[in-house]
Amino acid sequence: MTGGLLGGLKRKLLAGESFFLTFFTCAAPQGRVAFAGPYPGKIISVPLNGQALLCQKDAFLCAIGDIDVDIAFTKRLGAGFFGGEGFILEKLHGTGTVFGHAGGTIVPFELAAGEKLKVDTGCLVAFDPTVDYDIVRVGGIKTSLFGGEGLFLAVMTGPGRVWLQTLPFSRLADRIHGAYKSDQGEVKRDLGGALGKLGNLIGGD
Repeated sequence: MTGGLLGGLKRKLLAGESFFLTFFTCAAPQGRVAFAGPYPGKIISVPLNGQALLCQKDAFLCAIGDIDVDIAFTKRLGAGFFGGEGFILEKLHGTGTVFGHAGGTIVPFELAAGEKLKVDTGCLVAFDPTVDYDIVRVGGIKTSLFGGEGLFLAVMTGPGRVWLQTLPFSRLADRIHGAYKSDQGEVKRDLGGALGKLGNLIGGD
């Protein structure tokens, strides 16, 4: 229970992580441990040397070295309300290598000082604390309502690194649900057609 009772409660209730952390220690000169993500996606490794990394909730997979898993709050009210991740972010800091997981493909960006990147709020995975995180409305009213990208975009301002995901888990779940409903409709139509043909055959006899 790293961080004591308070640390466990923060991880569980605020960051969405487990109350306890599992440690693997190799007693032999060399050993191997394998990890997998909880849903289809990609895993990235980010080396940390005393600095921190901010990421979405549930992004942390595992870490090698002296890494603390903590929480951080968004600095701006709009980012907390409309940023897609709420007011709470995971804060990973220390010395070692952090492994994170996200949906689809993970795309890294390196932003120069003052350089801006506009991104769908749900596609943001992780970023350096030096990157400023804010929210802006998408275009005009017509673009917001009919553009298919929602009402808000996240604006990331460098300097620092940003990682994006191409398929957030919520959208993956929506697409699976939509495909399931579509398949159910096809099954009902096929069944209805088969029963209709059977009825015609019986009536013809």
